[in-house]
Amino acid sequence: MSDESKNIVKRLRRLDCCAVSDALDRLKLHGAVTGIPLRAGAGRIAGQVTTLKLGTGEPPPGPPVHLGCTAIELSGPDHVIVIEQRSGIEAACWGGLLSLGAKTRGVAGIIADGAVRDIDEAVTYQFPVFARGLTCRTARGRVVEKGTNIPVEIGEIAVNPGDYVLADSSGIVFLPRARAEEILDIAETVVMKEAVMSKGILSGTPISQVMGKTYEQMLKDS
Repeated sequence: MSDESKNIVKRLRRLDCCAVSDALDRLKLHGAVTGIPLRAGAGRIAGQVTTLKLGTGEPPPGPPVHLGCTAIELSGPDHVIVIEQRSGIEAACWGGLLSLGAKTRGVAGIIADGAVRDIDEAVTYQFPVFARGLTCRTARGRVVEKGTNIPVEIGEIAVNPGDYVLADSSGIVFLPRARAEEILDIAETVVMKEAVMSKGILSGTPISQVMGKTYEQMLKDS
């Protein structure tokens, strides 16, 4: 990972999803996803995206590899593995041994638009897992890995390998790689303005004044 990418991840970790979502709105970009809650681990995760796509049919040609293993081996502490499993078949796209393998590699966490299993193991490992659902049903004989580091769709958002992601209890936001710094600049401004407003509330300024015209104009002015 380049120094530039590491710096973007570092900045992203200081923010929350709401501030980044506000920045996306300011730029008229789509990147926010809801309905994929935190199932294991604690707090927020941020990183550069390694993608994994699962589906039905035959796997790509080549030596057989268990789904997810390639994504883990390509990832490290500044990466989040993002998984698409939208086949319509109830089958796990992630499991306990994969959580252990990713934890061992220092991967920041995973985000799955699909069901995962062995969630109690991920909880034990304190490994962050955001997932659309839970299941006990194996992927074996049901779905296959279609590719690693290929475009995927999470919610209604197209995500490419090398993009950036932030996830917390409020939701998930994806930042296109080419516009990540622009988004971060605006999000950081939003956070600074809200910090000033918080101080005003704590100092006794009526909240109606703090959250009046200033708050409504904040996105337009950021």
